[in-house]
Amino acid sequence: MTTASAPYPARRGVVLAMLLLVYTFNFLDRQILGILAGPIKAELGLSDTQLGALGGIAFALLYSTLAIPLALLADRTSRTWVITVSLAIWSGFTALCGVASSFWQMFAFRVGVGIGEAGGVAPSYAVISATFPQEQRARALSIYSLGIPLGSAGGVLLGGYIAQAVEWRTAFIVVGVLGLLIAPIFRFVVREPVRPAAEANAAPVSAVFGILAAKRSFWFLALGAACSSMCGYGVAFWLPSLLMRSFGLNILGAGQFLGALLLLGGVAGVLLGGWLGDKMGGRDKAAYAWVPAVSYVVGMPLFVIGVLSGSATFAFLLFLIPQALVYVWLGPVLTAVQHLVPAHMRASAAACFLLINNLVGLGLGSWSVGALSDALTPSFGVEALRYAIVAALGFYLLAGFFMALAGKHLRRDWVEAA
Repeated sequence: MTTASAPYPARRGVVLAMLLLVYTFNFLDRQILGILAGPIKAELGLSDTQLGALGGIAFALLYSTLAIPLALLADRTSRTWVITVSLAIWSGFTALCGVASSFWQMFAFRVGVGIGEAGGVAPSYAVISATFPQEQRARALSIYSLGIPLGSAGGVLLGGYIAQAVEWRTAFIVVGVLGLLIAPIFRFVVREPVRPAAEANAAPVSAVFGILAAKRSFWFLALGAACSSMCGYGVAFWLPSLLMRSFGLNILGAGQFLGALLLLGGVAGVLLGGWLGDKMGGRDKAAYAWVPAVSYVVGMPLFVIGVLSGSATFAFLLFLIPQALVYVWLGPVLTAVQHLVPAHMRASAAACFLLINNLVGLGLGSWSVGALSDALTPSFGVEALRYAIVAALGFYLLAGFFMALAGKHLRRDWVEAA
């Protein structure tokens, strides 16, 4: 069955492609800091703890908290306009990062990037849910989630090439300007989905959170995703530095290593998760949580062996499988969250979920790894970062535990679309 906003599959594809492009820039602007951490640290005289704060707390502070009011605004007005303005804001602040001359200037500009990106994701989930029928939704959300590996890979590859050829400041300016150019194109191409009369008035966020708070599956999904993101964001931010410090790669080599890893493993994992979510979740709603649970537990040991290895080639081969597995959660879990509330509350529900996921995962991930690296430096020297990352990987096991618990309650908590 088609929707009023996108009557033909081709039109759905155009909408999804534009949302994917914007989300790719979301992560490109977010993750480019990781590959540039080395030259930024050297020029601005920063510690690992300060670098971790720039990659986590600075970005996540308002990114997490503003997501709810901006999602509520999107539910009540125009989701596509909120996405467009958000893209312009975060791209502008990304460009400003290229002129920062101190830790606190960079911190302020990263806060600005977070403010902009706060309005991009939850409204996009709602647009996809309004555009695609339920039986295709996990795959559509998985394709949208390809923006994570594609943007992250683009950030490290483009950032690495520009930093090697010119300087790190130019990398920020280039990707920021590109995002500003895409914003008006997105608004012109993507029309606002037509909403049923029942969705004309958005519910207050207190009502949305009240529904979610009463469902155990929501808390377990959110905590599982937060643990996964704490590890995922922490490792993604610090892996380029690990490759340069412990494996002897230069900034370009580290960018190529991580870019290839994200493109091969990340893309495969996201697509696999969407396919498994639609296939297995159609038979049993619990599978939307159990599939990610198994993926985390299987992937974590391979990550640890790779980090502790002494060969970059061996580490790359070991990382491929777990890199795919830790991305499997995106399509199934995001679909499940969309079905814990009625349709007109979906953007706000996604924002509530992202508040917990990002405030804990994104806010603490890179900072905690950096702080632990500084604490371990007197004992392990240049290898301190390696052991800090190994410790952080334990959060994948905790994520699997919470997802397994979520599966026990999803059947009861699921809300079918009207």
